This record gives sequence, C-alpha cells and structure tokens, in this order.
Amino acid sequence: MPPRNRRRQQSKLGPKEYFRAAKEIAQLTWETTPGTIVLQIAGAIITAVLPIVTTYYAALTTTELAAAFAGDRTAGGRAITYVIVTAVLGLLLTGWRSLEQYVQRLMRYALEAKVSDIMYERFLSLEFWRYDDKDTIDTYDRAQRFSLFYSQAFNTLSRMLSQVITLVASVIALLLVGWWLAVILLLAIIPGVYLQFSLSRAQVAHWNTTVDVRRAKGTIERQLFQPEHIAELRLYGMVRYLLNLRQELRDTDEKQRIIFERKFILGRLAADALELAAQVGSLLWVTFQIIDHLQPIGQFLYVQQIVQRALTAMNSFVTEISSLDEQLANLFDYQEFMALDVRQGGSRELAGAPERISVDHVSFSYPSSDIDVLKDVSLTIDRGQRVAIVGENGAGKSTLIKLLSGLYAPSVGHVTLDGTDLADFSLDSWHKQLAVLQQDYLSYSFATARDNVFFGKVSKPFDQEAFDRALDKAEARDFTDKLPKGVDSYVSPWMAHEDGTNGVDLSGGQWQRMALARNFYREAPIIILDEPTSAIDALAESRIFNHLFADKSQTLIIISHRLTTIERADVIYMLKDGRVVETGTHDELVALRGEFFTMFESQI
Repeated sequence: MPPRNRRRQQSKLGPKEYFRAAKEIAQLTWETTPGTIVLQIAGAIITAVLPIVTTYYAALTTTELAAAFAGDRTAGGRAITYVIVTAVLGLLLTGWRSLEQYVQRLMRYALEAKVSDIMYERFLSLEFWRYDDKDTIDTYDRAQRFSLFYSQAFNTLSRMLSQVITLVASVIALLLVGWWLAVILLLAIIPGVYLQFSLSRAQVAHWNTTVDVRRAKGTIERQLFQPEHIAELRLYGMVRYLLNLRQELRDTDEKQRIIFERKFILGRLAADALELAAQVGSLLWVTFQIIDHLQPIGQFLYVQQIVQRALTAMNSFVTEISSLDEQLANLFDYQEFMALDVRQGGSRELAGAPERISVDHVSFSYPSSDIDVLKDVSLTIDRGQRVAIVGENGAGKSTLIKLLSGLYAPSVGHVTLDGTDLADFSLDSWHKQLAVLQQDYLSYSFATARDNVFFGKVSKPFDQEAFDRALDKAEARDFTDKLPKGVDSYVSPWMAHEDGTNGVDLSGGQWQRMALARNFYREAPIIILDEPTSAIDALAESRIFNHLFADKSQTLIIISHRLTTIERADVIYMLKDGRVVETGTHDELVALRGEFFTMFESQI
C-alpha cells in the first residue's frame, strides 16, 4: 500500500544541485539531439568571444584613424585593414546567429517531443493508487510544467554559459589595460547577483505553495470553455461567480509573485547605481590616461565597450538565473516524478481465463485514508457464472471491481486466480481476459463510431464480423445506421469530414450503447459491467441482457440497481458498509427478507 501523509521536501538549489541539474538536462539533450550540444557549446564561445575581438579591432581602427588624422601616412592603410577585419567578424557573427536560430527551433521541437512522450508514458504507467494521491498529482503538475519548458531550460543554460564566458573574457581583456579595472567590475556585479538570487528563491517558494490554486484556476478555465457546460452555468447564474473566483485565484498566484519584486526595488536601484559608478569611473580613468598620453585614443572605445559588455552579460546572467532557478526547482519534481514506481504485476503469464476467481478475506482502504471501504470480503466466481454485486451507493461495489481488475491491491487478504495470487500474474495478461465497462466510461469524441467500437481491441486488426456482433449485442445498430456516414461518422458536432459533413451529437443512451459495443468487441472471456444500462430504455436493456445471458461461454459480473437485470444472476452478493451481508439467488434473498429485500422492495 502507498505511504501515508507524505510531505514534499523543498529542494535547496546550491552549486551542487545546479551542476546536477545541468548534467541531467545535457544528458537528455545528448540522447535526443547530440549535435545540439556541440553546436550550443561552440555557439556559446562564438557569441561570447567574437564581439570582444570585434571591439578590439574597432578600438585599433579608432587609434589608427586618430594617427592618420595627426599626419601618419601609414596609419590609414592599417585603419582600412582593421575596418575590413571588423566587418568580416560582424558578418560571421550575423551568420552564426541565423544558423543558431534554426538549430534552437529544431532542438526545441526534438526535446519537447521527447520529454512529453516520456511524461505521458510514465504517468499512464504509475501504480493505480497514485491517481488518488494528492502528493503524486501535485508532483506531476510541477513536473509537467518543467517538461513543457525543458528545451527552454537548455537554452537558458546555453545562454548562461555564453554570458559567463563573456564575463571571463571581459575581465581578461580589462587586465590588459589595468588589473584594478577588472576588480572593480567584479565587485560592482556581486550585489545585483545576490539580490536577484534572493528574489528568484522567494518566487520559487511561492510557486510551490500555490499548486492547488493554479489547479483550481485551470479547472475553472477549462469548464468555462466547454460548450456543453454553458447551459447549466447560465441557468444557475454561475458565470459571473466563476469569473470572479478565477480572478481571485489568479491574483493569489500571479499577482503575489509580482508583489515580491516591490521589496527589492531599492536594493536594485542601489546595485544599478554601483554598476553605473564602476562604469563611469573606468571611463574617467581611461580618459585621463589618454589626455596624459599614457594610453592610445582607441582605449576609450575599448574600455567602454568591454565594461558595457561585461555588465550587460552579467545582468543577462542574473535575469536568466531568475527563470532557471524556477525551472530547476521543478526539475527536481520532474526527477522525483520519473523515479516513481510503475506497476507491471508479476512475471507469470495467464494462458487463458481462470476456472475460479476468489476474493479471500479482503479489506481495502484508499490512499491517505484509514477508513476501510471493504471489510473482510470473501466470495468466489466460477467460470461461466453470472454474478451480480448489489448494494447502496458507497457500499464498496466499484472498489471491489477495481480489486478484481488488478488496478488496486488489497490492504489485507488476497484476490486469487485458481489459487494463485493475482499479484503474481502480469497485469497485461490478466487484462486481456477482461472487458470492463465502468460508470465513467470514455467517450472518444475525436473519433468515428467505428473507431469507438474498435478501440475495445486495438491489439489486433479490425475484425468486421466481431464489429457487427458487438453492435447487435449492444443494440447500437439502429442508431449507427442512421448516422450521416453510418459507422464512419464522427460522433461529435465539433468534428467534420473532409467533404464538410459535420459529426453528430449522441444522446446519453446512445453513448452508453456505443461503450457497451466496445466492451463486447473485445470478446473477452470475463465481462464486468458497472451500471451498464443506466441511460438505456427498459426494452433495449432487456434485449441487451438477453444477448449476454444467452452466451454461456463468458463469465459475467454485473453491478446494477435494476432488479430486472440482476434477478437472472446465478448468485447475488449483497454489500453493505463494505461487507458481504447476504449471498444467494434472487428467490433465496427475497425469501430471506433481509437487506436485499429491503433495498429492492419497491421494485419487487
């Protein structure tokens, strides 16, 4: 069973964590698009160094132009040479940036596709109890947010590398003029970096505490834009209420993060003033040096450009750190999510349907709950038997089906197949024996009627004969034949065929018969139906169950509140408060005049 009352530990982003995160991103990028790593590293170096080299030659050009103006006849030729070199360097930089844009777009697509596929596969393979676990879903939400920006995180790291190289190259370039210029530059940068780090940490901490707020806002936004919900929202006067609630949730999340920045305004102004003072001081020094003929005139442009480039690089680095800090905090959630166990069941393969399914003294409680939904439940289901499970809402019927399906494991006791624990078998091999229709069945509104049935068994090519049998058994033939394009019609008015024919909107009963047909198309030896005909009229329901009960080769397990459905079962298990309180045929339970009789008295 899952651990209870787990609390997420906030990750501390120190140098070691940054290095580990960068390594994780680089590794996935290398596995996906290895050439990108090489290009990005080369690009970081080119982007950082080439402008500094260009500045160096621009400064030499200025010096030679001044010398030519002063009468040096050889200086003009050198100035022209330096202008050509500067132009070539500028052309190379422009060409690289154009190539880099293409590479980044290609890399972004490849990375986003790769990480998205990984996230979907992992989420859909988790142990089933995790879908009811809030901590897991919170972690998934944060991890999914990072997965959407995985490629951006790589680009951010690439830009940061370029900015660090720029800073290092700028410091080295300033050392050639005066070592103390480099020291002053570094000291001026430190306060701004510290303030931005502090701000980004506060924003990340806020982000991690408002997961529920964003989830609620996202749910409201999705519901407001579902056409099928508009009628009820308007009739109940909910539109304005939900819009106001959405605004409150948005302010709690996004506006509060912006307000954090207010606390750092004065500090930022002081840090900017310090950087400006360092820049002005450097220019004044080089100006006096030129006046005293201690430095060539081109040094003014050189120092001004190098200092400006270093400050710009560092400010950009700080800005990138702000976004990266937030992204990497979610990377640890991504890593935590990817480390979650997936349940594949045991290693034994089922060759076919078992002769007997046994539930042996089973108790069960859901994650984060100490309340047993099922309590010491025991029952047996023999091959070919018709079994009905009945009880009031909340008695544990659907939970029992989840245990029989292997989606959950019992807290206490065992579910066995011919005496062997279900946990020892491969879940895939067990699920091949089942056709399960739950109350909240799926409606594939993006697909055609044919596909909605075919999706019951996609492991094999489409079988027309099985398809026809499924439609007939589900009493779905009468309405599918009347669709604009028959079974090839889309079953949603929001889908259209190439010739412009719109799809159709099915009723609740029609959707339920479509789901039944999908269930029958599997032709599985064990059929489990949870309230399968609640939206279907009584006559159609009667015909459907005539088909079901006529086929003695399949085991049938039914949950229903309709007496006409369950009275034909070979055995009925009556659940109350998670316990089996009565067992027998319909006539035996009516004669007993106990819980079953009380529940169905009005129908009897």
